[in-house]
Amino acid sequence: MLAGVKAPRNRLDRRAVRWWIVQALVVATPPVAVLALLTALIAPARTWLGLSLAITGALAVAYVVVMPWWRYRVHRWEVTDDAVYALSGWWWQRRRITPMARIQTVDTASGPIQRLFGLAGLVVTTASAAGPVHIQGLDRSLAAELAQTLATRAQAIPGDGQ
Repeated sequence: MLAGVKAPRNRLDRRAVRWWIVQALVVATPPVAVLALLTALIAPARTWLGLSLAITGALAVAYVVVMPWWRYRVHRWEVTDDAVYALSGWWWQRRRITPMARIQTVDTASGPIQRLFGLAGLVVTTASAAGPVHIQGLDRSLAAELAQTLATRAQAIPGDGQ
């Protein structure tokens, strides 16, 4: 039976929250810094720039504080004997089920910030038009172990992936 009848059990590694905080800071800091500089330098437009800075700053703080915890709360994954199951999304949640027989490739990927936190992502590719299943924010060694396990299981099952 495929894992689709129940929510996946496993949370991402808790270090993913810190990774997402850093990512959010990288995205949110430049517009706030530019508006702060413009507000300081352009006296005639200081009122409107200051208002823009306040709004942008408040949104940036909310994004940095809320987004990582929201993602951690929502994102889940599970590997069963039959399938890989992933749940992701913020507002619109996406459930992805990939049967073992449909797996074509399994890879791990990690960017420089992920590596700083000892994290990696798992990328499970099928011939589906929906694209690969991504599970981001796993412990690096767990991601490598899962990739090996999934590749071995997929190879043992006759089906589309071979």
